[in-house]
Amino acid sequence: MASSGIPRGGPPLGEGEAEDLLRCICFKTGPPRTVGAELEWLVHDLRDPRTPVRPPRLTAAVDTVRSLPLVSALTFEPGGQLELSSHPAGSLMECLDSLAADLRAVRGALGPLGLTLSGYGVDPWHASRERVLHEPRYDAMETALGRSGTAGRAMMCDSASVQICLDAGVEEPGPLGYHRRWRLAHLLGAVLVAAFANSAVHGGRRTGWRSTRQALWADLDPRRALAPSADGEPRAEWAAHVLDTPVLCVRTDEGPWAVPEGLTFREWLRTGLPRPADADDLRYHVTTLFPPVRPRGHLELRMVDAQSGQDGWMVPVAVTTAVFEDPEAAETVYRSLKHLGERAGPDPAPRNPLWVAAARDGLADPELHAAARTVFAVALDALPRVGASESVRRAVAAFQERYVIPGICPADELQAVTS
Repeated sequence: MASSGIPRGGPPLGEGEAEDLLRCICFKTGPPRTVGAELEWLVHDLRDPRTPVRPPRLTAAVDTVRSLPLVSALTFEPGGQLELSSHPAGSLMECLDSLAADLRAVRGALGPLGLTLSGYGVDPWHASRERVLHEPRYDAMETALGRSGTAGRAMMCDSASVQICLDAGVEEPGPLGYHRRWRLAHLLGAVLVAAFANSAVHGGRRTGWRSTRQALWADLDPRRALAPSADGEPRAEWAAHVLDTPVLCVRTDEGPWAVPEGLTFREWLRTGLPRPADADDLRYHVTTLFPPVRPRGHLELRMVDAQSGQDGWMVPVAVTTAVFEDPEAAETVYRSLKHLGERAGPDPAPRNPLWVAAARDGLADPELHAAARTVFAVALDALPRVGASESVRRAVAAFQERYVIPGICPADELQAVTS
């Protein structure tokens, strides 16, 4: 999907200018038209996933995959995870078909190298993977996140996700209004965590969480991975959140990037130290914030664990798109989930009681189980209206039958897979 739209470079920013940029650009409103997805994958040995894939082997794989004529943007994460990011698509099926074609090409290129893509929220067999990308951004990130524990390194090197990107919505109130969609994303997000939890095992041991990946995000940093309030005016809440979050780094043209401790972007703007901040610094700062829902013109829903199987990733993309893009479905799901806000309480996601229960218990939590059953039933009804193919509808129905109706999630099957 498109970037935040914040202009690059330019003269030093004032505090008011920064607030205006964030308010106006991070929620671009208009009728919902596009959908995108970002798929992260762990790279494992094809014959035995317990065999570590060493950096030279990963480097060879990177070179091979980068030569492919892909439609999606291809990047690699610090631990060697592969990411495919779709371009904004005009429909759900355009998005799914484009990514599926690119995935077939990538898998076809990795197979002869004895490698495969694995869909798990965290690596079940390996922990503390060696970082293979040594760039200033990731050097700074490891330093900054390491101040609060080991979760940052595990997130960088051992985790993978399915991210769904949807338009922010319209200015007017109603099911497709940006205020409602912002609120819905934070209510639905907990249900998505629970239904698609797929990371109960990390480094060969059960962690006590259905979604260890979500637990890592919650433990990542005192503020960086938290959501702003979903109850206030979204633009104002997000602008204040961005400016009051400490900067991860201050980029420099030469040498390692500075990693100040406790310097908020607002303080940086006010003091001009260690150098004046410009619009490009603000744009970059937004990319170092990791809330479960991140507005960057569109909404990035970042809470879903990577899914196993060839096409398992399609299910969360299809369900979420159906619930957001069809007005009838959006209204029904919002009304059915609204009561979850009381359980969440005043604390931000992902550290409030609702989100913690979703990550720890998955659909074993009765309230989240009931919510998931409603969401899937509504999504299946709406999928034909958003143009989903018969095969996609069958995949969603199969997931519903296998997991949602009995009240389990993929994490509950991980023990047998990894033992």
